[in-house]
Amino acid sequence: MSTKQKVEQRLRIRLKSYDHRLIDKYAKQLVDLLLKEGMQIKGPIPLPTEIKKFTVNRSPFIYKDSREQFELRIHKRLIDVLNPSQRIIELFSYLDLPAGVEIELKLV
Repeated sequence: MSTKQKVEQRLRIRLKSYDHRLIDKYAKQLVDLLLKEGMQIKGPIPLPTEIKKFTVNRSPFIYKDSREQFELRIHKRLIDVLNPSQRIIELFSYLDLPAGVEIELKLV
Protein backbone atom coordinates (compact mmCIF):
# COMPACT_ATOMS: atom_id res chain seq x y z
CA MET A 1 0.00 0.00 0.00
CA SER A 2 1.34 3.39 -0.93
CA THR A 3 -0.78 5.39 1.47
CA LYS A 4 0.85 6.39 4.72
CA GLN A 5 -1.10 5.88 7.88
CA LYS A 6 -0.36 8.32 10.60
CA VAL A 7 -0.09 6.74 14.03
CA GLU A 8 -1.83 9.08 16.42
CA GLN A 9 -1.30 8.70 20.13
CA ARG A 10 -3.76 10.03 22.66
CA LEU A 11 -3.56 10.77 26.33
CA ARG A 12 -7.03 10.37 27.81
CA ILE A 13 -7.64 12.45 30.93
CA ARG A 14 -10.74 11.46 32.88
CA LEU A 15 -11.98 13.64 35.73
CA LYS A 16 -14.50 12.60 38.39
CA SER A 17 -16.07 14.66 41.15
CA TYR A 18 -19.18 14.96 43.30
CA ASP A 19 -19.32 18.73 42.72
CA HIS A 20 -19.99 19.85 39.14
CA ARG A 21 -18.71 23.41 39.71
CA LEU A 22 -15.39 22.15 41.04
CA ILE A 23 -14.84 19.73 38.13
CA ASP A 24 -15.74 22.40 35.54
CA LYS A 25 -13.35 24.89 37.12
CA TYR A 26 -10.51 22.35 37.20
CA ALA A 27 -11.22 21.19 33.61
CA LYS A 28 -11.05 24.80 32.39
CA GLN A 29 -7.78 25.33 34.27
CA LEU A 30 -6.35 22.15 32.74
CA VAL A 31 -7.49 23.05 29.20
CA ASP A 32 -5.99 26.55 29.49
CA LEU A 33 -2.67 25.10 30.64
CA LEU A 34 -2.56 22.54 27.81
CA LEU A 35 -3.46 25.13 25.16
CA LYS A 36 -0.80 27.48 26.54
CA GLU A 37 1.75 24.70 26.03
CA GLY A 38 0.61 24.33 22.40
CA MET A 39 -0.96 20.88 22.68
CA GLN A 40 -3.91 19.76 20.57
CA ILE A 41 -6.87 18.79 22.71
CA LYS A 42 -10.44 17.59 22.36
CA GLY A 43 -12.77 18.42 25.17
CA PRO A 44 -13.72 18.76 27.92
CA ILE A 45 -16.51 16.36 27.01
CA PRO A 46 -19.17 15.93 29.70
CA LEU A 47 -19.96 12.26 30.26
CA PRO A 48 -23.29 11.08 31.70
CA THR A 49 -23.70 11.75 35.42
CA GLU A 50 -23.71 8.56 37.45
CA ILE A 51 -26.49 8.62 40.06
CA LYS A 52 -26.46 6.17 42.97
CA LYS A 53 -29.65 6.05 45.04
CA PHE A 54 -29.93 4.67 48.56
CA THR A 55 -33.07 3.97 50.58
CA VAL A 56 -32.67 3.68 54.36
CA ASN A 57 -35.20 2.80 57.05
CA ARG A 58 -35.75 5.68 59.47
CA SER A 59 -36.57 3.33 62.30
CA PRO A 60 -35.34 -0.24 62.69
CA PHE A 61 -38.51 -1.77 64.09
CA ILE A 62 -41.89 -0.17 64.53
CA TYR A 63 -42.06 2.45 61.74
CA LYS A 64 -40.73 0.22 58.99
CA ASP A 65 -42.71 1.98 56.23
CA SER A 66 -41.03 5.31 56.97
CA ARG A 67 -37.91 5.59 54.83
CA GLU A 68 -35.38 8.18 53.74
CA GLN A 69 -33.88 8.37 50.28
CA PHE A 70 -30.42 9.69 49.45
CA GLU A 71 -28.59 10.06 46.16
CA LEU A 72 -24.96 10.47 45.22
CA ARG A 73 -24.13 12.16 41.90
CA ILE A 74 -20.76 11.54 40.25
CA HIS A 75 -19.95 14.05 37.49
CA LYS A 76 -17.39 13.07 34.83
CA ARG A 77 -15.43 14.96 32.17
CA LEU A 78 -13.15 13.65 29.43
CA ILE A 79 -10.22 15.47 27.80
CA ASP A 80 -8.15 13.93 24.98
CA VAL A 81 -4.65 15.25 24.27
CA LEU A 82 -3.52 14.38 20.73
CA ASN A 83 0.14 13.41 20.25
CA PRO A 84 1.26 14.26 23.81
CA SER A 85 4.87 15.08 24.57
CA GLN A 86 6.94 14.00 27.56
CA ARG A 87 6.51 17.46 29.04
CA ILE A 88 2.85 16.78 29.86
CA ILE A 89 3.81 14.65 32.87
CA GLU A 90 5.87 17.56 34.16
CA LEU A 91 2.86 19.87 33.74
CA PHE A 92 0.71 17.72 36.02
CA SER A 93 3.26 18.03 38.81
CA TYR A 94 2.90 21.86 38.72
CA LEU A 95 -0.90 21.73 38.75
CA ASP A 96 -2.43 21.52 42.21
CA LEU A 97 -5.32 19.09 42.28
CA PRO A 98 -8.19 20.29 44.47
CA ALA A 99 -9.64 17.95 47.09
CA GLY A 100 -12.67 16.17 45.70
CA VAL A 101 -11.46 15.76 42.11
CA GLU A 102 -10.12 12.43 40.92
CA ILE A 103 -7.95 12.33 37.81
CA GLU A 104 -7.16 9.27 35.72
CA LEU A 105 -4.57 9.28 32.90
CA LYS A 106 -4.51 6.61 30.20
CA LEU A 107 -2.45 6.36 27.01
CA VAL A 108 -4.70 5.19 24.16
